[in-house]
Amino acid sequence: MTAQEVAELLIARFGTAVEAAPVEIHPGVRVTPEAWPAVARFLREEPRLSFNMLRCISGLDLHPEPQIELVYDLIAMRAPTAADGLWSNGGELAVRIRVARDGGSVPSVWDVWRAAEWHEREAYDLLGVGFDGHPDLRRILCPDDWVGHPLRKDYEFPKEYQGIPSAAAAAEGEGGCGASG
Repeated sequence: MTAQEVAELLIARFGTAVEAAPVEIHPGVRVTPEAWPAVARFLREEPRLSFNMLRCISGLDLHPEPQIELVYDLIAMRAPTAADGLWSNGGELAVRIRVARDGGSVPSVWDVWRAAEWHEREAYDLLGVGFDGHPDLRRILCPDDWVGHPLRKDYEFPKEYQGIPSAAAAAEGEGGCGASG
């Protein structure tokens, strides 16, 4: 099933909560945050679709617009057939969800695709997006006391962390490894 056919099926089922997002390279749908849990379950459980694998969640900081767009990359993996014994890709879809840049959140889908538990934590850590209903929403890459979200376009990298100069500070000659003195 093509991304356009999936979009038509979702629009028929969920109405204005879904719209086609016909991006040439990465086609898919745009979904409202409120409808996302129901759409996610439908994408996984509908036999014509069976999007049973979440490859990743990417986040796009749309600054200066006050939004962040999350892109869920889904794959419908088909079980091996007796003829070839290989798993096959039954289709791919990008689901795009926009949230407010400051304080924005979307319902978690970790209970639909278990991989979302880690991917949502990464988006939370690096972009500051909340995931309502996530069982363990905390930083995953940055230390717990890190200030800010490093993948935001307006992020200012700190000069040091716990007394250790950053690479940027060292390059500017402010001390640390590689600094000339």
